[in-house]
Amino acid sequence: MKTVFMFSGQGAQYAGMGKDLYENYAVAKEVFDRADEVLGYSIKDICFSDEEKLGLTEFTQPAILTMSIAAMKVLQENGINADMTAGLSLGEYSALVASGAMKFEEAVALVQKRGKFMSEAVPAGKGGMFAIIGLDTALVEKACEEAVKEVGGVAVPANYNAPGQIVIGGDAATVEKAGEIAKEKGAKLAVKLKVSGPFHTSLLQPAADKLLPELEKMNIGKMKIPVYTNVTAEVLKSESDIVPTLAKQVVSPVRWEHIIRNMYDACADTFIELGPGKTLCGFVKRTVKGIVNVNVEDTASLEKALLKIKKA
Repeated sequence: MKTVFMFSGQGAQYAGMGKDLYENYAVAKEVFDRADEVLGYSIKDICFSDEEKLGLTEFTQPAILTMSIAAMKVLQENGINADMTAGLSLGEYSALVASGAMKFEEAVALVQKRGKFMSEAVPAGKGGMFAIIGLDTALVEKACEEAVKEVGGVAVPANYNAPGQIVIGGDAATVEKAGEIAKEKGAKLAVKLKVSGPFHTSLLQPAADKLLPELEKMNIGKMKIPVYTNVTAEVLKSESDIVPTLAKQVVSPVRWEHIIRNMYDACADTFIELGPGKTLCGFVKRTVKGIVNVNVEDTASLEKALLKIKKA
């Protein structure tokens, strides 16, 4: 039996997240208090009640990372530890904290900058992202290619989330066209996402360029458990790969489906999502069968998860 800690990405946030953990568990309270100290403002106030700020990328990213690590600490206090870890996009930073490669305090300050760089990279309205539901990967890729030929610009797969669930990103007009073509090819849905930019596409190169020198300042420690990275869906081979991979991650597609399959092939049979919501649990459910698949975001979900893990 091998256990996976998997960490939520941007888009999973909601006002009130982490409040229950903060009020009921000293280890969670300590994480939020440390984040407030490092950031110089109250991330807990943003998490618990400021929906407007929570929707701004530069606040969303440290908020989700803080809440995710708080949930992890509570789970670990209950005797559950990971054999391997991964996180979706932003969640990869939480996974690196979980592995011991990054200090929480450094990571939370870094992802605030990452959020700022990402939101500044492409002017508002210039980029877009669509979720394409119910279409084979090859046909989604083809729809992007055809849209680029027709209207120019950029349209590429940005997130391979699960079978039949791929997010595309790029120039606003090009991805809209790609969404239309995907529907003509048989997609059940092409849904425009509320995001501040075309994340994980080449249009985010200015953000990657600003992020790299910030990443190079990090004190990278030893990974105590394997971390599967979004860029290749494979385990990071050494600590020296962390910085270049995270810089590349901003402009590369997220290979989440492949990460789940690779973890399953490495004998993972318990997948625990840590952070707001259970989006990743949904992706796991669509990708592999016959496993324990739970999330932890508050006392109720923690108790439910512990019960399922003990029964397995």
